[in-house]
Amino acid sequence: MFVIFFLIWIIFNGQFTLEIAAFGLVISGAMYWFLCKFLDYRPRYDLIICKRFFLMIHYILVLLKEILKANMTVFKMIYSARYELEPAVVHFTTTLQSGFARVLLANSITLTPGTITVSLKGNEYVVHCLDKELARDIDNSVFVRLLERIENIK
Repeated sequence: MFVIFFLIWIIFNGQFTLEIAAFGLVISGAMYWFLCKFLDYRPRYDLIICKRFFLMIHYILVLLKEILKANMTVFKMIYSARYELEPAVVHFTTTLQSGFARVLLANSITLTPGTITVSLKGNEYVVHCLDKELARDIDNSVFVRLLERIENIK
């Protein structure tokens, strides 16, 4: 967090001199001390944020890959004359603890072509799929496994 404060200081100043950097270090240190003293922030949170940051980047890349794969699958389903679509509504639950992870999963499902999250109540999801084949293993998808890994970082 200290580094973020310092970078924001430098960016808002628009230039980098020794005086600005020194004053920025003092201001950033004071803000970080205030965070730790009065807002119950712990330096260990910085380590957790760093670890989760890289996993979130991985999650975004996996999401983009899955969106591309689903686009191709849906394209083949729609334009294939021999394929008969069988829409399905799937109910499943997850073990995700945080509201952020549950909402991110719901949004990831909706962003992936052929599936839409209809409802999310607690850990219970209702998902509409263009075809029952798209609903296969949705409760144990790569999204769920990555979000569980992100949540388990302490």
